[in-house]
Amino acid sequence: MSLKIAIGGKGGVGKTTITSLLARSLAANKENKVIAIDADPVANLAAGLGIPEDKPITPISELKDLIAERTGAQPGTMGGFFTLNPKVDDIPERFSLEKDGVKLLVMGTVQSGGSGCICPESTILKALMNHLVLYRDDIVVMDMEAGVEHLGRATSSSVDALIIVVNPGARSRVAAERIRKLGKDIGIKNILVLGNRVKDAEDEKLIRDSLSDFEILGFLPEYDEVVSADREGVRPFETVDDIPVEVFKIVNKLENMKTES
Repeated sequence: MSLKIAIGGKGGVGKTTITSLLARSLAANKENKVIAIDADPVANLAAGLGIPEDKPITPISELKDLIAERTGAQPGTMGGFFTLNPKVDDIPERFSLEKDGVKLLVMGTVQSGGSGCICPESTILKALMNHLVLYRDDIVVMDMEAGVEHLGRATSSSVDALIIVVNPGARSRVAAERIRKLGKDIGIKNILVLGNRVKDAEDEKLIRDSLSDFEILGFLPEYDEVVSADREGVRPFETVDDIPVEVFKIVNKLENMKTES
């Protein structure tokens, strides 16, 4: 199955944990080839996947020699001439780390010129994302910042879903509306809400009522295991068999959505 999922949400809602759990659950099916993309400037998806700190992974945007070789320009420069269609098809295998069937790529950030700059770093990142979404059969699960800046218009229309992670609370609507607008502006068709840290039916009702015009993908409770794992700096649910059934229900919905489309 080829499934492309972007996961967004304001800081602190638990989207990185959800990204890691979805990626690991999808990889439980050995026929699936799963790539997890850390596209959040505060990169910590590696910890959620259980990749140890003594295996550092260099963000793609910091691979200066590679960027210069593929684009013909030095990173950090603006203007001038460089290729806008660099070779990137070998990057996932060369610069990823794998754990339990999930390959992790860390995108990194572009330091010069803002998120919309036309510079060697942004060119390589967008070409890589374009390749991952459009030209590979892998399942790609992307942990995005609140925005979706690494996704260009040509790529976004092929993303199967943008999942907005929210917690119960009045501020959920503001963040969800902003992220939905960003997603719609670049052509993402399926934009869903996933309620996280939902303690009871009252929390669930609060999310449904405040986001009544959103499609709700589902709800996940506050897991004590996630809290303790975060405190200890380890991944929650050490084996895939330990991952709660609620997470697999979300995965099944995503797989069925792809099949039905």
